[in-house]
Amino acid sequence: MQRVRVTLLILGSVIFSPASASAESSRLVLGTATPGGGFTVYGEALAETLRETDPSLDIRPRQTAGSKENIPLLEEGQLDLGLVEGTAAYEALTGIGRAPAQLSVVAAMYPSAGMFAVRADSPYRTIADLKGQRVVFGAAGSGFVPFARYVLDGLGLDLQKDFDAVLLEKVKDAPPMVFNGEAAALWGGGIGWPAFEAVARGPKGARFIGLESGDVSRIQAKHPFLKTMTVAAGTYPGMDRAITTVGTWGLILARPGLPDDIVYRFVRALHRAQPALEQRLKQAQETTPANTFAASPGAEFLHPGVVRYLRETGLMQ
Repeated sequence: MQRVRVTLLILGSVIFSPASASAESSRLVLGTATPGGGFTVYGEALAETLRETDPSLDIRPRQTAGSKENIPLLEEGQLDLGLVEGTAAYEALTGIGRAPAQLSVVAAMYPSAGMFAVRADSPYRTIADLKGQRVVFGAAGSGFVPFARYVLDGLGLDLQKDFDAVLLEKVKDAPPMVFNGEAAALWGGGIGWPAFEAVARGPKGARFIGLESGDVSRIQAKHPFLKTMTVAAGTYPGMDRAITTVGTWGLILARPGLPDDIVYRFVRALHRAQPALEQRLKQAQETTPANTFAASPGAEFLHPGVVRYLRETGLMQ
């Protein structure tokens, strides 16, 4: 009988729902995206690094359709944390086209500066050149799609009307379409984005298209939440000049009710592990407490566990 009781106690200590709300639980389910995208790579690197930094934090990456799916999964409590592209996060948190989501900001990931990648031997050099062409705008569930809509809208263009727009199930299918001439361009963003890396290292190489002079101010006049960003020359193979464009910050969001102490432990471990995370993933150099504070759409959207940590570090009063 004693043996049975011990067994039950052990089982009770390790079996719980995937998105447990227990303050004692250190298992956190992290929604990422489809294979071949930056969020999947980031999520896996994050989980591995945090296990080394704080073994009591058991981060379990879960592949999803991307930002559009992560938001409702967070709201339903099926995820504890989710990686969400900045535009999708902004719309959800501020209630654009929907009721405001009762989610909170845990950390900034890295900035995503929007660009198009074309084959280096193609005739396309500006966004205007791509009008009427077949363009892959990413996975259907990716936040890059609404991001593109805002950028193009600021330029007086429509994603569906002015382009032969392609939305895929998995972004890893996009680079071969550009290699083979099935698509003129691929829209995306961020440093070290796997799909851009694949196009740049493809048989024909890549050219990257940003914004023209005056485009940034036109876009920001209509959509001021989009920030001016510059992608340095050499960021991708064949990028021989800096690209000026606009972009957003990818964010880690938390589900409603995720306990303050768990989030505090997570952000403390995350920022202690930042140098090791950066070694695994170059763009993680941007995952800092200062950037979390700056990238949040507002201080009111920060999770209380994050606020506690930022106050301890002196970044927030």
